[in-house]
Amino acid sequence: MPTQPISRRHFLAVTSLAAAAGVLGTRSRGEKAPEPSGGFEMILLPYDYGALEPYIDAQTMQLHYDKHYAAYTKNLNEALKDYPDLRGLKIEELLSRVETLPEAVRRAVRNNGGGYYNHGLFWQMMKPQGGSPQGALAGAIKTAFGGLEEMKKAFSAKAAAVFGSGWAWLVVRDGRLEITSTPNQDSPIMKGIAEVEGKPVLALDVWEHAYYLKYKNERAKYIASWWNVVDWDTVKKLYEEALG
Repeated sequence: MPTQPISRRHFLAVTSLAAAAGVLGTRSRGEKAPEPSGGFEMILLPYDYGALEPYIDAQTMQLHYDKHYAAYTKNLNEALKDYPDLRGLKIEELLSRVETLPEAVRRAVRNNGGGYYNHGLFWQMMKPQGGSPQGALAGAIKTAFGGLEEMKKAFSAKAAAVFGSGWAWLVVRDGRLEITSTPNQDSPIMKGIAEVEGKPVLALDVWEHAYYLKYKNERAKYIASWWNVVDWDTVKKLYEEALG
């Protein structure tokens, strides 16, 4: 079954209990990531839980990584346990052909495979003191949007406009940068599903579990703060790879 979004009340209750018990610590870069059984494994979070403070708090990072991301990974593997041929595919291959998958697993792969893929990108697109775009990426941003501030404004507006839960994206499509959004755990690499298909270079999670503990219902504040931790080196690398 697809993982269900945690309610606000339950989210806050779980966090309060965990904090009281002293279990919301920080993760060392050298610490081994949890490994749900199956073919797809969680990537290691490339920084401590609290490394992105004060913009993203440690409690949210731990719950987001150890609970939500872990659940998507576990559920994806469970959905594919009887499909060894599909388990042998890379996640990008699996999602790009999700509309052609057997009906019995299509929805579970779309939801949980999307959550697995999207979060795997999201963790790597952030770091403390994220910097600014450089080189060819900076030039592409200027060409497509007129400059970095214009791009950030357009991206932030797209993220704020997502109804309910979903993601905002900067993608490469036909050699140019475009901004788009997807609902739930859909991704721009899902052919036949995504409104704008492309290769992601930047992603922002706007599900409430990504920000509600710190920002409550003020999504716009979360979006504005998030720009401080964007890892532009990773974005540049993904952009270069997308161009081939």
